[in-house]
Amino acid sequence: MLAAFTFNTVENLPVGLLKLISADLGVSVAAAGLLVTGYGLTVAVVSLPLAHVTRAVPRRYLLSALLGLLVVASWLPSLGVVSYGSLLGARVSTAVAQAVFWAVMGPVAVGLFPPDRRGRVIGLLSVGGSLATVLGVPAGTWLGGHDGWRTPFLVLGALGLVSLLLIAVLLPTSRPEQGYAAYGETPDARRFAAVIATTALSVTGVFAGFTYVAVFLEEVSGFAEGSVSTLLLVFGAAGIAGVSATGPLLDRFPRATLSVPVALQAVALLGLYAGAGSKVVVIVMLMLLGAVVGPVFMASQSQVLRVAPGRTEVALAANSAAFNVGVAAGSLLGGALLPVVDVRGTFLVGGLLTVGALAVFTCSPTPGLLTKPVPGCGDAAEGERST
Repeated sequence: MLAAFTFNTVENLPVGLLKLISADLGVSVAAAGLLVTGYGLTVAVVSLPLAHVTRAVPRRYLLSALLGLLVVASWLPSLGVVSYGSLLGARVSTAVAQAVFWAVMGPVAVGLFPPDRRGRVIGLLSVGGSLATVLGVPAGTWLGGHDGWRTPFLVLGALGLVSLLLIAVLLPTSRPEQGYAAYGETPDARRFAAVIATTALSVTGVFAGFTYVAVFLEEVSGFAEGSVSTLLLVFGAAGIAGVSATGPLLDRFPRATLSVPVALQAVALLGLYAGAGSKVVVIVMLMLLGAVVGPVFMASQSQVLRVAPGRTEVALAANSAAFNVGVAAGSLLGGALLPVVDVRGTFLVGGLLTVGALAVFTCSPTPGLLTKPVPGCGDAAEGERST
C-alpha cells in the first residue's frame, strides 16, 4: 500500500509543481508538462513487454530492485544542480519501475492470502494508490511551494526506502509461477479481451472530459476559480470512499462490481453535460464520478486476475497499458473536440464512450457459466463456456 501510494504520488506530483520546475530549470511550462505526459506514455509502452521479460524473476528480488530504482530516481533532484534532461531521464526510469510494479504487485499481495480474500486485498492496494490523489499530491504541492520543488521528491524517496526495506526483509522468496495467484482462476481469452476493452473505453471516456474539468467548472458552471481546488478535493475524497466500499464486495459480486461503476460513470458524465448549468447537479455528479472512477479500474484488475488466459502479471500489465492509453487518448480526443463541441460537449462524448464500455462488458460471456444471449448483443455469448 505504501509503495502504491508513493509511486502514484511521484507520477502526478509535477502537476502541482509545473511552474516551480519550469522557473528553476529554465524551461517552458509545456516542457515541464512532458514530465507527466512522458511518464504516462512510458508506462503504457513498456508495461507489457517488461512484464513478459521479468516473468521468471523471484518477486522479492524484483520488487526490491524496482523500489530501489524509485528511491534513486526520486532523490536525484535533491543532488544539487539538475538539468531538465536528467530530470526527464529520472522520470522515465521511475515510470519503467512503476510499469512493472503495477503488473506484479497484485499477484504477489493476493498470493499471500487465501483465495477468498482476493478482492479485499486488491481493494486495500487500491486505497493506497487512491490516497496519492487526495493526500500525496496536495501535500507534495504544499511542501514544494514552501520548501522548493525538490523537497517532496526527497520525502517520497524516503517512503520508497521504507517500502523497499519491508519487502526485502519480510516478503517470502518464491518462484513467480508458484501459487494460485500466478494464473487466472477461470481463464477465458474472450472475457479477458472484453475487460481490457472496457478499461480502455471507460478511461478514454473519463479523460475526454475530465482533463478539462477546471475550465468546465469555471466557464460553464460558473464556479469561482478559488473553489475549483476544493471541488477536486471532494472528487478525490469520494474516490477514497468508493474504493473502500467496493473492495470488500469484489469477491462476492465480481461482475456487478465492474458493471455497476461503469454504468454510474456514464450517468455522471452525461449528468455533468445535461446539468452543467446547475451548481448542485454538477457537485453531485462530480462526487458520483469520483466515487466510481477508482472502483472501475480496481474491479477490472480483479477481473483480470480471474480470467487471465496466461500469467496474471502479463495480463495485469496489459490492463495497466490499456488504462494509460485511455488517459492519453482521452486527453487528445477531448482537446481535438474542444473547437467542435466546446468543453461541455466533451463530457457528452465521454459519457457515450462509457456507454460503449458498458455494452462491451455486458455482452461478454460470464466465466464458468453457460451463458444466454444478452438483449441487444446478438448471439455472440450464446453457448459460450469458459475454459
